Amino acid sequence: MKVLITGGAGYIGSTVATACIEAGIDVVILDDLSTGLRSFGEGRNLYVGDIADGSAVEALLTDHPDIDAVIHCAARIVVPESVADPLGYYDANVGKTIVLLQRLRDAGIPRIVFSSSASVYAGETGDGVDEGGRLAPSSPYARTKAMVEQILDDAATAGDFRAIALRYFNPIGADPRLRTGLQNPTPSHALGKIMQARATGEPFTITGTDWTTRDGSGLRDYIHVWDLALAHVAAVQKFDDVATPEDPYQVINLGTGDGVTVRELVAAFERVTGEPLAVTETDRRPGDQAGAFAIVDRAAAVLQWRAQRSVDDGVRDAIAWAEKLRATL
Repeated sequence: MKVLITGGAGYIGSTVATACIEAGIDVVILDDLSTGLRSFGEGRNLYVGDIADGSAVEALLTDHPDIDAVIHCAARIVVPESVADPLGYYDANVGKTIVLLQRLRDAGIPRIVFSSSASVYAGETGDGVDEGGRLAPSSPYARTKAMVEQILDDAATAGDFRAIALRYFNPIGADPRLRTGLQNPTPSHALGKIMQARATGEPFTITGTDWTTRDGSGLRDYIHVWDLALAHVAAVQKFDDVATPEDPYQVINLGTGDGVTVRELVAAFERVTGEPLAVTETDRRPGDQAGAFAIVDRAAAVLQWRAQRSVDDGVRDAIAWAEKLRATL
């Protein structure tokens, strides 16, 4: 089996590529290296170009006519940036995806695995959500994910290909063997902010303490990126049993099945480091939500997959990767 991984030199895509290789799946990578690292694609049939780059896509399809499936990870992903530049995000994540999908359809590649996001859900209460949960994407970034899901659903119904949309919850950590990880040394997610606070000696700020969660702080489902990668391997290997000609479009949540509040994430960080972390509290930010955690029964049933790593594992690997990254800068 051979898969094309778009965005395969990025954080998640490169980890997915490693997991595929370890499972005996050949990989081809397409990445424009705008945020991905060339080193993450070395020895992995790397083609440099964005997903709408006709020459790059044509070259890889010519060189690899035996591609069985595409794992589409390439996207711009920074929520505040999407608010400031919605047209750029709709172009990169939706417009260019349409161009890519047309080329894949014309090349007769029948299987698409899409990196979607739990940000498409409402996330108002901090409760669990299954694949039938109410959709209410609250940023241009989240709306691009919802739009591509709809495009895939319609195209699959029309017979262009079959597709599985994997709705990620909140990836943390790094490849446990520290081969790949977050390229950005100052990530904007909660764990990244906690790590920055520790590095600078400044307090970490909890934004919002009056949510309807067990301790008032926001709640997320933090999934280790290696568990996430193994779910992609399962999706590729079981694709034909999941997305059938009779039911060609499927949605699957990927999370741990348990929520972790911001206060609990701080506690996990303190357990791993063995040091207390100074914390301050402030009001909610515009656009904030209580959050949600994944109900993952469907992933267990159709992919025979469940997350195995804890939030402590994710924190530990994230710290180890950040230390390795700093040593190379």
